Amino acid sequence: MDHPTPSDLHAALRLDGFAFVTADAMRGLLDAATLADWPVFAASWNALGDDRYLAERGRHRRRRHAVFAADATGTIRREPDQPHYQSLSYNALQGGIERWFEPVEPAIADGASLGRILAFCRDRFDALAPQVRQWRIEVHQFRIEARADAAGEPTPEGVHRDGVDYVLVLLIDRENIERGTTTIHAPDGSELGQFTLARAFDAALLDDHRVFHGVTPVVPKDPAQAAHRDVLVVTFKAA
Repeated sequence: MDHPTPSDLHAALRLDGFAFVTADAMRGLLDAATLADWPVFAASWNALGDDRYLAERGRHRRRRHAVFAADATGTIRREPDQPHYQSLSYNALQGGIERWFEPVEPAIADGASLGRILAFCRDRFDALAPQVRQWRIEVHQFRIEARADAAGEPTPEGVHRDGVDYVLVLLIDRENIERGTTTIHAPDGSELGQFTLARAFDAALLDDHRVFHGVTPVVPKDPAQAAHRDVLVVTFKAA
């Protein structure tokens, strides 16, 4: 979507179960002038911790995690640090265990950029599910690194659902990266669409009940240089 209104997003998610929003459009929807700490927010991806659970399976990525709650009044508050859990039916690679990750840094969790992103999601998802009185929100900072000898896997579990209600995937940065195409699938496996998050603020919104998603591996453009793909993933689930 190049110039969507909130109503356009609502209609696309209702009709298709997903929407791709270009960087320019997403800046407008977020009102980029409100993201006063964006440089610090984006730079925080340089300080993510290792995902030791994935490393045990011979793969590598960095991440931080936080849990928030939003109630019917619209108040968004951070919850105590807690593990991330997915059942094996949603994540055959790493499901069935409680995974503890380094928490999102307080300055980032309390900052203007993340606050605005969470409020944007709350407004969109409240409109889609007005019956929900309280949301459990999980925030994931991901860095996927690619090397000459090993492609990076943004979705090592393959095409999947997250086991929530709604998902936002927001690109923060791509450095020396090729590929990384997001594919959207119906429950029967048929492909519904594909796009590449290529510029900071490119975004995808997903109805996790209706569609599956995956991302193809990323490789470095210049094998001699460091390469990474940074994304923010925000999930909303009725509490």
